[in-house]
Amino acid sequence: MELSSPSGFDLYALLHLISKRRWLVLGTTLLLFSAVALYTLRQQKVFAASTSVIIDSTAPRVLDSQVQEVSDTGSGAYWYTKEYTETQTRIMTSRAVAERVVHKLGLSRDEDFLGLSRVADPQARQKAMASIDAASLLQGKLAVVPLKDTRIVNIRVEDGDPKRAALLANEVAEAYIDETLGLKLKVSESANRWLEERLSELEQKTKQSEIAVYDFKKDADMLTTSLEDRASIISQRLTTYNGALTDVRTRIAALKARVDAIDSLRQGVDVAKEPDWAEPLTQGLSPAGTIGTLRNRYLTEKAECAALGERYLPGHPKLATCLGKTQVAKQDLIKELDGLVKGARLDLREALGKEHNLENLLDTAKQEAFEVNKRQIEFDRIKREADNNQRLYDLVLKRLKDTELSGMLRTSNARVLDAARPSFAPVRPRVQSNLLLGLLLGLVGGIGLALLLEQLDTSISTQSDVEERLGVPFLGFLPRVALEKNAPDVDRDLYVFRHPKSPAAEACRAIRTNLLFMSPDRPLKTMLVTSSGPREGKSTCAIVTGVAMAQSGSRVVLVDTDMRRPRLHKALGVPNDRGVSSVLAGDASLLLPRASCRRDFVGDEAAQAVGQHAMAVVEPIGRRVHGSHYESGHAPRSGLVQSRASAFHRRKPCNTTFCCAGDG
Repeated sequence: MELSSPSGFDLYALLHLISKRRWLVLGTTLLLFSAVALYTLRQQKVFAASTSVIIDSTAPRVLDSQVQEVSDTGSGAYWYTKEYTETQTRIMTSRAVAERVVHKLGLSRDEDFLGLSRVADPQARQKAMASIDAASLLQGKLAVVPLKDTRIVNIRVEDGDPKRAALLANEVAEAYIDETLGLKLKVSESANRWLEERLSELEQKTKQSEIAVYDFKKDADMLTTSLEDRASIISQRLTTYNGALTDVRTRIAALKARVDAIDSLRQGVDVAKEPDWAEPLTQGLSPAGTIGTLRNRYLTEKAECAALGERYLPGHPKLATCLGKTQVAKQDLIKELDGLVKGARLDLREALGKEHNLENLLDTAKQEAFEVNKRQIEFDRIKREADNNQRLYDLVLKRLKDTELSGMLRTSNARVLDAARPSFAPVRPRVQSNLLLGLLLGLVGGIGLALLLEQLDTSISTQSDVEERLGVPFLGFLPRVALEKNAPDVDRDLYVFRHPKSPAAEACRAIRTNLLFMSPDRPLKTMLVTSSGPREGKSTCAIVTGVAMAQSGSRVVLVDTDMRRPRLHKALGVPNDRGVSSVLAGDASLLLPRASCRRDFVGDEAAQAVGQHAMAVVEPIGRRVHGSHYESGHAPRSGLVQSRASAFHRRKPCNTTFCCAGDG
C-alpha cells in the first residue's frame, strides 16, 4: 500500500529503501550511537547547586521616613523595577563579586578548582596557575536565573565537585550582599565628603551675609527703627500732608472767590466815601455782627437826619448834630469795611503761603519715601541672600546628618532565601538524552546516507527505472534460469522451447504479447536487441524472443551482428559460412529458398520447437571484415543490414519479425 502526503512524500518508497539498504542504515546508526555514547561517557561529570536570593524593592526601614537613603533601591513602576532587577543580576555575575569570592576562598591557589590537579610537574603547574584567571573561571561557572513574576533570583553554580558547587553558590550570594553594602557605603562616603565641602562653603557665605546685613543697618541707622517702620511713618506723613494740602487748596479757592467778588463790587466806586457798595456783601452777615451793627447805626442816623431835614432847615443845631453823628457812623462803617477787605486779602495770602509750605513738606516726604524704598530694596536683596545662605546651610547640614546616620546602617534589600546544598546527581553529561540523540542522529544519518546513495545509483533494476530514466515502455522481464552447474550455453538459450510451461517461457510470451499490442495498426517489422557490454544476455534474449514470435505464427529472421563473438549459430546449430559480412560485401544474398527456410538455416531441434513456422538465421562471418568500421555494430552497418532485410520482407508475402543481436 502506498502512503503519500500532499507534498509527494512516498512513505512506502522510503520503507522499501530502508529495507533495501538496511545494513547500511543499521551500520550508520550503530556507528553514530557508539560515537555519541563514547563521547558522553568520557565527559567529566558536572554538578550544580543553586542559592535563592530575595531582592526587595526597599531595604528594611530602621530610621524615620524623613531620613532618605543616598542611593535609590529600585522602588517604582514596573519597568523601573524590571531594570533594577536586571541590574542586580548583572552585579551578581560581575567580576567584582567573583573577585570577592576568589579572595575569600583562595580559589586562585586551589588546584582542583583551576583544574590543575592532574599536572604532575610543579613548575608547569605553577606556571599554569599564574596564567589562569580564577575570577573569569568562576564567572564562566556562574549563572543567574530570575524567577518570573517574583523578586526571587536563583544563583546557579556548576562545578565538578558537588560540595564546592554549593559552597561557591552560597559565597556568591554573600559576596553579592557585601558588594551592594560596599557600594552603598562608598556612595554614602562620597556624598558625605561632598556635603562637608558644601557645608563649609555655605557657612562662610552665611557669615559674610550676616555681616553685610549688620553693616547695612548701621549705615542706614536701622538699629532702633526698621525700614518698615520708617516707611510706615513716612506713609502716614504723606497721607496727612495730602489731606492738609487738599483742605488748604479748597479754602484758597473760596478765598479767591470772595476777594474777586469784593473787587468787583468796589470797582468804579469811591470806597472812601460810599459804603453802599458793600450792601450785597453784608446781606449774608449776621445783624449782631460789627459790620451789621455799624450798618444799622449808619442807616438809623441817616434816617434821623433825613427826618430832621424835613423839619429843620440846614444848619439847625439838631440837624448838624445829627449829620455829625451820621458822618461818624459812616466813617466807622467804611473803616470796618476796609478791614473786612484787608482781612479777606490777608486770609488769601495766608492760605497761599500755607499751600506752598505743605507742598514743600510733601516733596520732602516723597524724597524720604523714595530713599527708604531704595534702601529697602537693597536691604531685601542683602537679607534675601543671607536667608538663602542660611536655608541652604540648614538643608545641607540636615542632609549631612541624615547621610551619616544612614551610612552607619548595614542593612540590605537582598537576603538569602534558601542556601545551596550539595546535589550528587550530575547535570552533565545527560546520558539518556545524549544516547537518545545519538540514536536519532544515527537513524537520520543512515537514512540520509541511503537516500544519497540511492540518488547516486544510476543502475536500472526495476520497471519504474526503465520507464523513468530511459523514457521507453517496459515490455517485460526474463527470470533467471536455474541450470545445473557447468551446463553449456545452449541449454540456457533453448530453455524456453525445451520447457514451454516454465516461468521463463511465460515471461517470453508476455513480452511477445506486449510487442504485438504496442502498435496494433502498424505491426513491428524490426527489433534490435543490444546492451552496453558483452555477456549480458543479448543472444539469449534474441533467441527466446524469436522462438516466442515464431511460435505465434510469425516469420522470424535472426541476424547476429556480433562481429567479435557470434554465438547464434552455436545455439541453433547452423553453419556460419555465410553471414552479415557476406551480405555487406555482396558475396551473399538474403533471398532464401522457401524449402530451406527452416532446415537449412535452423537446427533440427530448433525446427521442431517452432513447428511449421520459419525462423532463419544470418551469421556475421566477420573473420575478414574486422575493420574499425564494423567492430561495434554502428549505425552504418546496421542500416545496411536493415535495408537488405527490408528487401527480403518485401519479397515475402508472410509477416516477418527481424531480430538483430550485437554488442553495443
